[in-house]
Amino acid sequence: MKTMSQLRSTKRSLNRRHFLKGIGVSLGLPLLDCLAPALGNSSTPNDPPRRMLLISNNLGLLPQPFFPQDSGSTYTLSPYLKELHEFRDQFTIFSGLSHPAVVGGHSTENCFLTAAKDPTRSGFRNTISLDQFAVENLGQQTRFPTLNLGVNIDKANRSLSWTRDGVLLPAEESPVALFRKMFVHGNKADVERRLYQLQERGSILDALSEDMQRFQRGLGRDDKNRLDQYFTSVRELEERLHTAGEWEQKPKPEIDYDPPKDILDRAKFFPKFELMLSMAQLAFESDATRIVTLMVDAFATGVFEISDDERSLDGYHNLSHHGQSKKKISQLNKVDHRQMQVLKRLIGNLAAKSDGDASLLDRTMVLFGSNMGDANVHNNTNLPILIAGGGFKHGQHLAFNQDNNTPLSNLFLSMLQRLDIEVDNFASSTGTLTGL
Repeated sequence: MKTMSQLRSTKRSLNRRHFLKGIGVSLGLPLLDCLAPALGNSSTPNDPPRRMLLISNNLGLLPQPFFPQDSGSTYTLSPYLKELHEFRDQFTIFSGLSHPAVVGGHSTENCFLTAAKDPTRSGFRNTISLDQFAVENLGQQTRFPTLNLGVNIDKANRSLSWTRDGVLLPAEESPVALFRKMFVHGNKADVERRLYQLQERGSILDALSEDMQRFQRGLGRDDKNRLDQYFTSVRELEERLHTAGEWEQKPKPEIDYDPPKDILDRAKFFPKFELMLSMAQLAFESDATRIVTLMVDAFATGVFEISDDERSLDGYHNLSHHGQSKKKISQLNKVDHRQMQVLKRLIGNLAAKSDGDASLLDRTMVLFGSNMGDANVHNNTNLPILIAGGGFKHGQHLAFNQDNNTPLSNLFLSMLQRLDIEVDNFASSTGTLTGL
């Protein structure tokens, strides 16, 4: 098969201007806020909506206080899980899960929802994340196919959300910008400007398609197959542009909430975490989206407030490399307890909100976990994983082999099927996860 440089040097070369525009479109379109998929089979209007909230702290938790010592439905709550005791029957804890061949310490943080192998190897390219895979298969449902959020996020380098081509989708960490995007429609001129931008992108695609079709004549079989795949992507993008234009002309929902205020102080780690979770819940309640990712970028968090009267001894990353320091472990223990308290508040809020004949929690799968099994020693096995709500069978500790871990993607596959997506594999999955 010819490389792209060989294709460019052939006598039937593309017009350079159109070709470069095409490259820009193929990389840029997934970053549009308003793009919505037109693929797969969307649920009927009468189906109850099912949702997914995917949360990851890229430094994890202290493993010993997190994992229960026994398993099954009669397991004893661990010190951390005692914070969630009143919701014991609404969540499941897992041990013995990880991504096969996803090793390399902190470099695995972008692979939590992709399971892309060997992130430290030369030329590594990420793969599609769980949220984007779900979007491809669910079809048009809401104004935003997904919302990708962050807390103290390093936007240029970290994200939970990745396209099929392995392109990072930047996370939004401004609640004000998110609120405006979900609920402030703008004046007529703003709407017309956005529609014009969408139409301009469409015209570029038209020009690209015409040039590529002319170029295709006389190519060999392998090159034609490659171009056919590209044309398929272009057609899908054209459908998304059409859908985006339709959504721009629909009124946004009206809500009885005051707009949030951004918390600019990165040291206020937990207030920022809680505020972003509140925004995720608001997105679900208004049906702005049904899939949300949230990366809690502890790695990029410096000295922060553990409580009103205590600050961390060091930045979160250095604190996680405690080296058995009693002072650091003591602070990490307080930090992890507070993480569980934040999760408890989220579960409680979702459980208290009705969603038709069920609660918002019953219809929402809440995944909390990390790419780090033990940040202190850069371990990427035995990951801390908890899932609440979503209609699964809960109230148990599902313990898998600690030495030969079960693929975490098996849980991801179970979640996809819970969304009524008819697939039998995702990433490194070997089947659905038993016990749910």
